[in-house]
Amino acid sequence: MIREDLASSIRAMRPAVPAKDYAESQRFYEAIGFEARALGPALTEMSLGAHSFLLQDFYVPQFANNFVMHMSVENVDAWWEHIEALGLEKSFKVRAPIAPRLEPWGLRVAYLFDPSGVLWQINSRPQG
Repeated sequence: MIREDLASSIRAMRPAVPAKDYAESQRFYEAIGFEARALGPALTEMSLGAHSFLLQDFYVPQFANNFVMHMSVENVDAWWEHIEALGLEKSFKVRAPIAPRLEPWGLRVAYLFDPSGVLWQINSRPQG
């Protein structure tokens, strides 16, 4: 078991998302609403409120096509309205997002695909 002082010293734990076209992926996430902060020539922190991930200038197709980001929100339908209005599939030539639906595991999930093939599952508990 890890010592408490080590566990409490963690400042952040973030995934590093691959990018086939680093600049295009950064523009994609900025279009959604993320703020970009360069950490180096091949690494950018993408923040949305208190949450963030690292966008990296690194791409292996098998890795990117099996990479999933899971984002839990209070209201997936509000997020869907925001995403759908952006027309990402036209602006970025990505696979069209999939509207929220109730999945067998009990969450309503919308699906979003980034320019590198990374799948985002944006979910919330059913309301009511």
